[in-house]
Amino acid sequence: MKTGYLVLALLIMGCGNDKAPETITGPKGEIFTRRVVANQLSDPWEITYGPDNHLWVTEAKGYRVSKINPIDGSKKVLLDLNGLKNFDRYDKAKDGKDGKPWPQGGLMGLALHAQLLAGKPYVYLAYVHHFAGAAKEGNGCEDLFGGCFYKARIVRYTYDSKLDSLVQPEIISDTLPASSDHNGGRLLMATVDDKPYLFYAIGEMGAGQFDNGGRTNHAQNTGSYEGKILRFNAEPDADPNPYDKWIPNDNPFNARVQNAVWTTGHRNPQGLAFALGKIYSTEHGPYSDDEVNIIERASNYGHPLIEGLSDGNYNGLAAGASDHKELPGIWHTTYPLITSEQANASAIGASYRNPVKSLYPTPHSELQNILNKTLEGDRAEWISEAPSSIDVYTSSAIPGWKNSLLIPALKTGQLVRLQLNAANDGIMGDTINYFKDVARYRDLAISPDGRNIYLSVDSSSKSSGPTEGKSKKSFCRGCIVAFTYEPGGKQ
Repeated sequence: MKTGYLVLALLIMGCGNDKAPETITGPKGEIFTRRVVANQLSDPWEITYGPDNHLWVTEAKGYRVSKINPIDGSKKVLLDLNGLKNFDRYDKAKDGKDGKPWPQGGLMGLALHAQLLAGKPYVYLAYVHHFAGAAKEGNGCEDLFGGCFYKARIVRYTYDSKLDSLVQPEIISDTLPASSDHNGGRLLMATVDDKPYLFYAIGEMGAGQFDNGGRTNHAQNTGSYEGKILRFNAEPDADPNPYDKWIPNDNPFNARVQNAVWTTGHRNPQGLAFALGKIYSTEHGPYSDDEVNIIERASNYGHPLIEGLSDGNYNGLAAGASDHKELPGIWHTTYPLITSEQANASAIGASYRNPVKSLYPTPHSELQNILNKTLEGDRAEWISEAPSSIDVYTSSAIPGWKNSLLIPALKTGQLVRLQLNAANDGIMGDTINYFKDVARYRDLAISPDGRNIYLSVDSSSKSSGPTEGKSKKSFCRGCIVAFTYEPGGKQ
């Protein structure tokens, strides 16, 4: 579980932490005060509450790692990575022949070793570092439909508490695939058999849809890292190869070569959390059908053969489409046609896992209409949350919240709460929504006392995917906002 005050990034144009706290009432009568902790960040992507009582933050487009005091908002930059990428600053990057475009994300995941201040001063970072080119001539990726190709890396730094900085980088992997779409990017420290490991959620690169419509989808290929959850060692083992030493020798797909793949069949997993002995994940669906999954060794989560539950709503369709008529197939995409989700689940066999929650299954007829509009060049709308992260609320501080999944949403601008069942392996009841605003909530953290909820908000109010160009006025951009529970409300 990521500890931290639950930070909700409030979109208030020009807002600052000098603003007086506001009172917000939750759907169950809970009373929260809301205040801005920090603003004018360059897309705060990861926020983690550290053992030093500070928020550790990555800025996706700023390529900086900082610590922020959650009380007064003061900021200390620990690391600047701008010199370690081969593409321009975001405000100078171009999507054309004369400039190298920007990937989805940038500097993304951060994970702290559980013993950060107790002998294991390790901080793990994931970021895109290399633009490798497009599928066709020229550096730009617009209208090529074969994809934009990048490389990402995971690096372990040592935290020097005296200098208050990150030093001594050790590369865990620097050839991870990346793209202009669906990089995933979340890092997580979790234990397996009482030993800590590093997990990384990586998307399928947007392969099969929109500008990546002609790119091959490898989510079902165990020999590819695309569309997977990966597992690495938190500390190197004795293997002589410099990269093998970071890959656990008991990973499930190590038969022919050392392989970091832990699970397969993912689309765009952007949330990972560890609590109650389980790893929980959120994943973007293609047209609704966002997923909440429990991540289990060697399991297959279906994409692109099953979307959401194996309920048949995608039967006769594909998981995405492109309006580029030169691409193969009826949907002009490299996605396979899903003849039957049920048959595909049966063919995958015992390793297949349905999500514990689908947000929200869309009827077949509506999916057909969405795909038809896409083929006509329209940007269709559909019901979805676009879950960007996940955390597990295990405190008793807020009545009725204990053992709930908390999911920030990019599309609907709200925090989704799902109550776990007694075994913590399923959901009881429906979704309960909090803190709705015109915002793209990117990540969250929870304070150790459980009273504070932090959410971060993107600097931009529009997506790089299906809703590209649909920008909405937001209150505040690049913010971190604290929601503090005030006892005494209705319960």
